[in-house]
Amino acid sequence: MKKIPWKTYGLWILFTEAVGGLSGWLTREGTKLYEETIVKPPLSPPGIVFPIVWGILFALMGVSGARIYLSPASGERSRGLRLFLVQLAFNFFWSFLFFQFQRFGLAFLWLMVLWGLILWMILTFRKVDPLAAWLQVPYLLWVTFAAYLNLGVWWLNR
Repeated sequence: MKKIPWKTYGLWILFTEAVGGLSGWLTREGTKLYEETIVKPPLSPPGIVFPIVWGILFALMGVSGARIYLSPASGERSRGLRLFLVQLAFNFFWSFLFFQFQRFGLAFLWLMVLWGLILWMILTFRKVDPLAAWLQVPYLLWVTFAAYLNLGVWWLNR
């Protein structure tokens, strides 16, 4: 029976959740202002949905990142881990552009780059560990929905 490296999984999940949590905490005033003053597009979920969904997505990201980290060393593994960190940084800073600075157009462009990075990461992860790649698909789908919301907010609040 193969032993599961729980500590590694736990650290990766904690790391990704901490990045998301810190971004949310640092932009909480901007988020509050957004909730109170910005016109939102159709299908915008209530504010409480976002921390729940992001909490799940960050956990999936952490499991996925741990699986890649635990894979045998290779160029694809190294590339995948770098992409993971770069997309996570883009994710972190999007909240500042969107909520804190309310630069909705720039945030949308930033989100398009993030979407491309996530897709690239998934394609890279697939070569190392297909399950790790599949665990990122809900994230890509949610960011696609976030792009719709971001574009709608930009359009409605010009």
